[in-house]
Order: sequence, then C-alpha cells, then structure tokens
Amino acid sequence: MADQSTVHSTFVLERSYPQPPDRVFAAFAQPARKRRWYAEGDHEIQEFEMQFRVGGTERFRYRFKEGHPIAGSEIVNEGIYQDIAEEKRIVLASKMTLNGKPIVVMLATFEFLPAGTGTDFILTHQGAFLEWPDGPGMLEAGWRALCDRLGNYLAR
Repeated sequence: MADQSTVHSTFVLERSYPQPPDRVFAAFAQPARKRRWYAEGDHEIQEFEMQFRVGGTERFRYRFKEGHPIAGSEIVNEGIYQDIAEEKRIVLASKMTLNGKPIVVMLATFEFLPAGTGTDFILTHQGAFLEWPDGPGMLEAGWRALCDRLGNYLAR
C-alpha cells in the first residue's frame, strides 16, 4: 500500500491528582490558569484567547524559541468547545496548523472523576494527522508533558 497521507490515532492518558475535581477543572476553565500550565513554556506566545462555554472558541498561536528543532515555525491551535459538564467533562474539537498548513484535526475529551479527596483525570484524544506520520507519537508525548505540567501547577 502506498504511503497514507492521513493517519488516524487514538490515545488515552490517565492521571491522579490529589486536588479535588473543582480545582482541576478550573485549571482548564479559567483562561489565566490554563495559560500558565498549558501555554507558557519553550515558545513565544503570540496569542491566547478562550471563551469557555459550549460553542465558545479557543485560539493559541505561538512560535518555538531558538534551540527547538522547529524554532521560528508558527503553530496555531483553534478549537470549539462541544460539551461542558461542570467539574465533570470537557469536549473540545480543534485543528492545529504549522506555518498555515493543517497537520491535525482532533477531538479531545477531558474527564474529571472524584477519587477520595482528589481527582482521577482521563484524556481521550482522537486525531486525524494530515501529512504528519510522526504526529500521533509527538502529540501524545506533548500531552504527557502537559499532564505533568498540570500536576506541578496544581501542587503550587
């Protein structure tokens, strides 16, 4: 079979955080909080906007800093919130572009389950990777790192 131009992939990440669901959920729902753990890092943020409501949008535009393999390249994530169940679930459909070219269209479901005094967190990510055969592994590794960053943010 010839090389596929589209790769479909699903992965599930599970974490347990010692903070209650309302606090973990707020890290996704409140723009200033989400920006701190999700957007800030080894790149220059050019834009970060979100309207946290069903039908609301999220837009994150950035460039990686010098030293990164794709330094200077522009990444844009644009999403629409499809479902929000307060302190229980968020469903976000989004598209990521690299220098204006779509590289992945995805559906992410974030679940926040009470577990004693903490939260069991489940991320289910489904994606269609366009002309990006290494994308599934790279995106999963990115989300693993983001889940670690979320844990560090919540611990403060």
